[in-house]
Amino acid sequence: MALRFAYLTLLTASCAATLTASKASAEVVISAYGGVQGAFDSNVSGNDPAPGGVGHFDFDQRWKGQSFKSPIYWGVRGTWWLEQMPGWGVSLDYSHTKVYADPLPKGWTTLELTDGLNILTLNALYRFEQEGRAWTPYVGAGVGVSIPHVEVQTSTTAPKTFEYQVAGPAFQIQAGIDYPIFQSVSMFGEYKGNYTINHMNLVGGGNMKSNIFTNAFDVGLSYHWK
Repeated sequence: MALRFAYLTLLTASCAATLTASKASAEVVISAYGGVQGAFDSNVSGNDPAPGGVGHFDFDQRWKGQSFKSPIYWGVRGTWWLEQMPGWGVSLDYSHTKVYADPLPKGWTTLELTDGLNILTLNALYRFEQEGRAWTPYVGAGVGVSIPHVEVQTSTTAPKTFEYQVAGPAFQIQAGIDYPIFQSVSMFGEYKGNYTINHMNLVGGGNMKSNIFTNAFDVGLSYHWK
């Protein structure tokens, strides 16, 4: 409980910091995006002591993202470019990433975080502006929280976990290019990587841990207020 409270406190502080930064901003941008998202293999370990559960487990798992399978991969972001620090900005970024076990561990019926391995991060951004050039490259990095929808059942007779949890910290890197298409609208393409540390609870007193690195190639639209 204390760990969850710490993460919720971080989330609240991140939102407050973002709202404070907006007061000193020269430009506010709202973005929405989708794309292709996957994940690297990761270790999965834990214990399911519930009746019918597998007990202790520890294995390496291959994941797939299935970006266009419902619920699809998507994200939204608010960015504040700071007048007092040219080139620098802050963003609050939410991405609905997801992972499916591929294949399932032997005997398991469900292992996925697919109503979202939801990631919320507060990021520092820098854009490389150049007079007379339409397109603008940018990079960013940040920290936040992982809020997965945990869907796990270790056997046909074990209880199923099916719930949202605040699971641990999340770290983000990104790099992209923004290109204006109308006066206040631009489109962008970017690479985004997220590393999440997930300590999850299972129904019946169990637990599961997996540190998952997801990567995505995004395409989106932004609306600018100056």
